[in-house]
Amino acid sequence: MNGSTMPDAGLSVSVVSHGHGAAVIALLGQMASVLESGGVGPCRVLLTVNCPEPGLVASVRARSWPFEVVVLENSSPAGFGANHNRAFERDRKLGASTVFGVVNPDVRLLDNQPFAALLAVFAAAPQAGCVYPRQIDVAGAVQDHERLLPTPGRLLRRHLFRRRHEVPANSAGSADWVNAAFMLLRGTAFAQVGGFDERYHMYGEDVDLCLRLRLAGWILMRADSVVVEHVAQRASHRDLRHLGWHLASLLRLWRSPVYRRFKRLHVAGYSKSV
Repeated sequence: MNGSTMPDAGLSVSVVSHGHGAAVIALLGQMASVLESGGVGPCRVLLTVNCPEPGLVASVRARSWPFEVVVLENSSPAGFGANHNRAFERDRKLGASTVFGVVNPDVRLLDNQPFAALLAVFAAAPQAGCVYPRQIDVAGAVQDHERLLPTPGRLLRRHLFRRRHEVPANSAGSADWVNAAFMLLRGTAFAQVGGFDERYHMYGEDVDLCLRLRLAGWILMRADSVVVEHVAQRASHRDLRHLGWHLASLLRLWRSPVYRRFKRLHVAGYSKSV
């Protein structure tokens, strides 16, 4: 783990669109507003167009943004982790920022200065490898975006008894993993663990990444003062193809050395959960 404090070297944000044109424009507009109002925001946005969206590309290139916009157009769709890894690689070639953000297009910023508070956590906590905001849904309810290790027993109780919010609101830094709808990653930490594992497809990448960050000595920190709205699609609840991907990712995770090592090192805390 690199214990240095956070230098002032900027923030890059990776956004992936898979037919999310209108949401992407809205998100870019919100990030632009933060900067235009004198706040702290991204110096670069890497937009990956995962399937053809000529209208989105034209709209993005037609506007002048207060940050650099790098458009990456895929010839064929790639997975969640692969897209963000490629964006990170491009960012490094262009002159990597200190912090690399992964933000879903269906996220809405609810704070005029969200990035300043998030980046302040990195500066205050050199051991923080990932910093994230609180997430609410469109009704204002707090989402269960931070969780403990997804053991079979814990998942069974979660779905049978509707046990949500595994991490108490007053225990920032105690999550084993957080969803990747909105996370800022210390660039050195993300590079150290090798980014997302691209063998996961749409599900499980965030769990695996967070476990590897934890195993490498980094911690996950919540910025309580920052709230974002996330329109969680939960496609695996409605689409059999997505459900299949979800189950395959869970099986891959449970069979992985990363999962076994993390569980072994934290067995005392999970003895009642498996």
